[in-house]
This record gives sequence, structure tokens and C-alpha cells, in this order.
Amino acid sequence: MTNKQYLKKIEILKKWAHAYYVDDNPIATDDEYDRLYHEVLDYETAHPSEVAEDSPTKRVGGVVRDEFSKATHIKRMWSMEDVFTTEEVQAWLDRTVKNVGECEYFCEPKFDGASMNLLYENGKLIRAITRGDGVVGEEVTDNVRTIRSVPLSIAYEGQIEIRGEVVIRKDDFEIINKERLKEGEPPFANPRNAAAGSLRQLDSAVTAKRRLVFYPWGLGENSLAQAKLSQKMDFVYALGFLEPPYAQECKNIEEIEAFYHKLIALRDEIPVMMDGMVLKVDEVSLQEDLGYTVKVPKWMCAYKFPAVEKVTKVNAITIQVGRTGVLTPVAEVEPVEVEGAIIARATLHNFDEIERKGLMIGDSVILIRSGDVIPKITKVLTDRRDGSQVAIHRPTECPTCQREVLDEGTLIKCQNLDCPDRVVNSIIHFAKKGCMNIDGLGSKIVEILVKEEKINDILGLYHLKFEDLEGMEGFKEKRINKLLEAIADTKGVPLHRLISAMGIEHIGEVAGKSLALEFGLGIVDASLEQIVAIDGIGEEMANSLLEFMRVNHDFVLQLFEEIHPKVEEKIEAVENPFKDKTVVLTGAMSVSRGVIKEMLEKLGAKVSGSVSKKTDFLVYGEEAGSKLTKAEGLGVKTLTEDEMRVMLS
Repeated sequence: MTNKQYLKKIEILKKWAHAYYVDDNPIATDDEYDRLYHEVLDYETAHPSEVAEDSPTKRVGGVVRDEFSKATHIKRMWSMEDVFTTEEVQAWLDRTVKNVGECEYFCEPKFDGASMNLLYENGKLIRAITRGDGVVGEEVTDNVRTIRSVPLSIAYEGQIEIRGEVVIRKDDFEIINKERLKEGEPPFANPRNAAAGSLRQLDSAVTAKRRLVFYPWGLGENSLAQAKLSQKMDFVYALGFLEPPYAQECKNIEEIEAFYHKLIALRDEIPVMMDGMVLKVDEVSLQEDLGYTVKVPKWMCAYKFPAVEKVTKVNAITIQVGRTGVLTPVAEVEPVEVEGAIIARATLHNFDEIERKGLMIGDSVILIRSGDVIPKITKVLTDRRDGSQVAIHRPTECPTCQREVLDEGTLIKCQNLDCPDRVVNSIIHFAKKGCMNIDGLGSKIVEILVKEEKINDILGLYHLKFEDLEGMEGFKEKRINKLLEAIADTKGVPLHRLISAMGIEHIGEVAGKSLALEFGLGIVDASLEQIVAIDGIGEEMANSLLEFMRVNHDFVLQLFEEIHPKVEEKIEAVENPFKDKTVVLTGAMSVSRGVIKEMLEKLGAKVSGSVSKKTDFLVYGEEAGSKLTKAEGLGVKTLTEDEMRVMLS
């Protein structure tokens, strides 16, 4: 076979694959495809230097990574505002018309999967990045290359970001779960979790077997000249991408509602899980005029489908112990299928809710699940009781460590840091950014370290040695040294960061700073009277701190001895316009808001995250959103960053 013949056969394979995976209209048998595929593979094996970048053989995966690196989107990937009723849609339309006048809307299904951003440069797939926080995501290019509906090359010169949803079709989801059960593995809870989990496989060969599908729904960076988003998307589909089974341009609420109810009626027929309909202003120039809030575009929203309700029976109540020790009751229900997912548990939030609902073990209940909402019980069907129901009592001790719990009414808490149910989550919280910021110590690593009994609590992190980690799966020399260095670097951190990192209920960063400045290391022995005397700390916060220190007194002293936190001196701020004032920051500024926050706190201001009647100033930057609107509505004094700096000068 010559190279020219090889390249021609690749084009035939690509054409056949597109017809099968994208058009759903096979033009070759599986046997024909397999024979041609192996001819191409044989040529590539004999001529490895001539393997084409977009060869179908690259779809099988096989790249194994130690971890995923972070990557930045060229243009931000936004979240969407959710609306649930006709009235909320009308209110959204009214706001839109008020700002840009009458316009057309582009509507399409909202598929329930994992959002993905594909970057193409000069026709080649360069990078695939998960949504992440919208600015930075995980680079999963090797895995996305295995998805047959993602072209490895497109007929487009220049740079373009194509956004979409990675999903698993319902029938493929069933096949995958049957295979997992045969292999002794637990089935996936739903197609969305299966898609997200498949994308994050370190071995791309595993991803290749998961039958993932990519549906584009938007664009990031691009230089397309079309005036409407729907026209741009038509161009994207023409490049070889999957087109959603239904889409429609609408001009008013009547047309929007008609299409919305059409999609609801087709839920069972459409092969992919949907949780709503996406509604977008179609004219690109009007999108730009409408702009964005801090979190969402003003030109699009998600019209969520109605919740699905089922009747089931509560068989038992189990108690989960969270990171901060809060005991959460969970109803174990008779398994029931809701939207393709088998539901066997429902959250009850707290024991006050159980009492409010009058729930008993053995009750028939109405269970609801809507979109991303965790299944919950909305009503107890008391008329179906037969006398066999059993009352549910508030716990007096932790179900895991049997230590006495603190009952605050709404919250019941285990304060024991050594409680096995708290260990993993308390370490994850301790290590996260904003607390001790231990780079490389993510949730999966913590779970492995605890499971392998390398650590049993937070303190165990500081006793880890190289030989403890050597030989463990995924732990190579460079990674081990990097992790140990990151842990060592936390020694000497400011005391308030260590207080926040302990995960004390109700004690966040602001309270942690006040406590650190007031008590220093003596915080372990502070009294109720001393604590409530601090401005901004109430009796509930004080009781939570006292109970935490009572249960963990010696453990906290050991942490102090190991970490040697820096005790900051209490310095009285000089007189200035912001001293003793409550300030809220919003929008993009000349420097990060964290820098401005620190500056204002040194001036004696209290920097809050939310606007209320007690707010003295709201300082705003570019793209300020709902906080600015709320502040203006409450009559709070608003300042630009420049105005704030003039006041300080």
C-alpha cells in the first residue's frame, strides 16, 4: 500500500464512521469497516512515522496519565440562569425586551451531561477542556479524541472554541451498567455521572469503551461572520458535528411554550437524557448588548422541565456524618425509577424537617426529583398508614464514634475530629484553597491515603514520609516530593487560616480572623463571655467553638505544636472612612478582590460576602451584577473602585 492509498482509506473510514455515529445512517457493514480499519492499522504499524493525525486508529485510546493538568479557556464558559415556570420565562423575556427591544430566540434541548470546550487551530483538535469553574478546567484531550462524534480535524482555518455536552445515550447507559455488574463493579447512578466519570479516566482506553457522544451547543473564541447564533451553529454542524434532534426559532412566549411542551412530550423518544430547554437570544449583536451578570449571560436561560414525582415507602432512616460533624438523616426508600435513575435514598436535611413532616418509618411518601436536585420527600401520605409505622427519634450520640453530640435544634453535630466519618472530608476541607492550600492533595488522594491507612486524621499529614507513599499507585518520585513539600510549606501559616481549616461549624474566615487576633493560641481555653464579647460573633457561633474545643482540646494543641501558626498582633486601625464599616465587593477590579479585601480589613473594615441593610458601602468594578442592583434597591452607598481610592487618599 502506498501512502496515497493509505490516506484515501483513512478518508473512507472517516466517511463511514461519520455516517454511523453522526448521521445514524450506516453506509458500510461492521465487517467492511473492520477489514478496512485493520488494513490501515497494518500500514501504520509498518510505517509509524507516517501515521496521520486524524487517523481513526487514534480513537481507541491507550494514553495513561498520572493526573489531569489545568487549562484555561480562551473565553469564559458561563453558567445559565434557571427558570421553572411560564411566569419566570415571561419575566426573563420582559427584561430582555426592555433592554434590546423585540427579538428572536433560539431554543434547543438541554442535555444532561458534562460540559466540554473543544479548541481547534487551523483545522486540528488542539485541546479539550472540561468546564471547571468557567475560567479554568481540566485538560482531557486524550480522552475526548476517543469520542467518535468529535472530529479530529475540521474544514476551518484559524482558532475556534466549540462548546457542547458530552453525554451517554440511554440505551448505551444500560449496556455499560450491565457490563459493570458482570465485572463486579457498581453501576453508575445516571447517564450524567457516567459521562463525567468516563471523561476523567486516567486511561483513555477506558474512555474509548464508554460510548460517549458530543453535542455542540455554543461557541467561545471564534471569528465566524454569521449574524445569528443559530446560523453559526448550522456552520458547526456542517463541519461534521452532531446536530440536536430538535431545535426551533421562536418569537414570543406562545411559540416558546409550544416548543417546550413538545420537548416534554418527546422525553421518552429522544435517546439522550434532557432536564430542560435552553432559550437564547439569537442575534449575536443583541447578545453583546445584553452582556452578563457576574455569574450568567443575560441573553440565555435554562427553562427546566417539571419535577418528576413518584410514590414510594420509607424503609429506614440512616444518618450521615458530614465534614463539620453535622448529622444528616437520609431516608432509605423502596427503590423507584425516576427519569432513568433508580432512586433508593432521599435527603431529609435535618431532624426538624422529619418532625415538621410527621414522618415515620414505614410511611408511604411522595418523592420528587427535578434536574440536578437531589431526590427529596415532599409529602407524607398519612392516610395510608396501617399501624405498623415506627416513630423516628433524635440521636443523642454519633452513629460512628458513639461520642455525645451537640443538639442545636436544627443542627445536631458530632464535634470529634477523630470520628472516622469525618476524617476524609475534614482533611479535604483542611487542604483546600482558602484554608491550608496544600497543592496536590485533592479529594481522590485523601481518600487513597485514608483507605491505605497512611493517615488517620489531619495531624497524620505532618507525619508522612517519602517511604510511606513510595510504591503506591500513581505516586511517583516527583509527585511524592511535591506533595510533601506542599504540606511542609503550611507550617507557620497565619493562625486564622488554621482556625478556618479546622472546619468548626459557623466559624469561617472572617470569624477566624477576629478570634485569632483576640485570643491567639489561647483560643482553646476561651470562655463564652470572652467569645461573645467580640463584635460579630453571636452565642450560636460561640457555643459551636466551645463544644469543638471541648471535644478536640488536646488535638488542637498538638496541631499548634506541629504547625507553629503565626500569631498576628492586634493593631488598632487609624481613623479612615472605612473603619468599623461593613463593605461588600463585587465585579472585576484593577487587582483581585482578595487584595482589596485584605487592604480594607487592615483599615478596620468588615468585608462581607452579601448585601443587607447593615451594609455601609458596596464597592463595584466592571460587570457588577445582582449585588449592585440589590445595594441600590436598599439605598446602600455604592462606590466605584476609583471613588474608594479617592476616599482613602
